[in-house]
Amino acid sequence: MKATSIALALSVVASAAVAQGRPSTTSMSCRSATSLVAAQGAAVLGTGGDTFDRFVSDRSFCPRGQILKPGFAAAADTPQCMVGWRCFEPSAENR
Repeated sequence: MKATSIALALSVVASAAVAQGRPSTTSMSCRSATSLVAAQGAAVLGTGGDTFDRFVSDRSFCPRGQILKPGFAAAADTPQCMVGWRCFEPSAENR
């Protein structure tokens, strides 16, 4: 009985964590999305529907060898908001 209660409690906690989801740029202002990334340094944000992206505030949040490019997403008040930067692996011709 005790094991069943513990298993039930753990499944409720796990379900709550899954249900929280991730913040979405489409439900916040451009300023709020930009501020969130700046405050956290890096954040995975929903960008509409089932899509998402990772935005960073500077290169220190990227793996070694990756470079930055502007990270745009639709916000509630702006169709193309520069939320932060995106890390990416440069191709040979971009070096």
